[in-house]
Amino acid sequence: MKLYYADHFVLPLPEGHRFPMEKYARLRSRLLASGAFAEADFCVPDAASDDAILRAHDPAYLQRVARGTLDAAEVRRIGFPWSPAMVERSRRSAGATLAACRSALARDGGTACAVNLAGGTHHAHRDFGSGFCVFNDAAIAALAMRAEHRVRRVAIVDCDVHQGDGTAAILADEPEVFTCSLHGAKNFPFRKQTSDLDIELPDETGDAAYLTALDAALQSVFERAQPELVIYLAGADPYAGDRLGRLALSIDGLRLRDERVLAACRDAGVPVAIAMAGGYAEPIDDTVTIHVNTVTTAARLLRDGA
Repeated sequence: MKLYYADHFVLPLPEGHRFPMEKYARLRSRLLASGAFAEADFCVPDAASDDAILRAHDPAYLQRVARGTLDAAEVRRIGFPWSPAMVERSRRSAGATLAACRSALARDGGTACAVNLAGGTHHAHRDFGSGFCVFNDAAIAALAMRAEHRVRRVAIVDCDVHQGDGTAAILADEPEVFTCSLHGAKNFPFRKQTSDLDIELPDETGDAAYLTALDAALQSVFERAQPELVIYLAGADPYAGDRLGRLALSIDGLRLRDERVLAACRDAGVPVAIAMAGGYAEPIDDTVTIHVNTVTTAARLLRDGA
């Protein structure tokens, strides 16, 4: 199972910035130390090309990002200060989801899986970035897999605590790409978009109610979309200890969530590409543990067929 990383392309942030950039390097370090993966399993992705990005994003927006001509309001909406490193990091993160999709689809027979150890930048819209998201990696990858004639039908299963508003908006007119989002009803973004399937959950939902809702959502996704590829956004931020969460899931509940999603893909024989999406717990190691569990669960269920 290939694990794509770009944590050495560091996005420089000012002291005290609330985005936990260091979680990505910690995640790779923990996975390597676990003994479950060989060094050869970890791969640096190519940067997403302009052609790939432009299937999902407006040319003028891409130009402003690349040239550093975003205005102050656009920069505030993204939440990161502009720098050449921000651009490269964002391209690499999108490139990692592209690579994970291609890797998962390359396997002959059985269910395959590959992982972007970052990504899940689902708040990026066609012509603006938002909420720490510059380019929408899931939308870019879904459209690329169709354009490259690798698959016809794709489902994006977004289990970040925040709605995948940018993904829903970008793919609204793409009937072969099914968007599903399970998220907090009262959480960011406060102006929601319309996914093909939106499951809005109340604050303090907890493990049992969340998993019940997820089971129903997965049944609907596979019946309605009949996907040939799933892109799974495995956000760590539904966690009870997350600063931006509020759904009150436990670490074990999130592991069970991953098992449900990945077992559904395995049982349907559908390849899956995973992106980490959000996670803002204090201590940061809680977020890292949740992401580690996602990756090791995928290895157990999908690579070993357990």
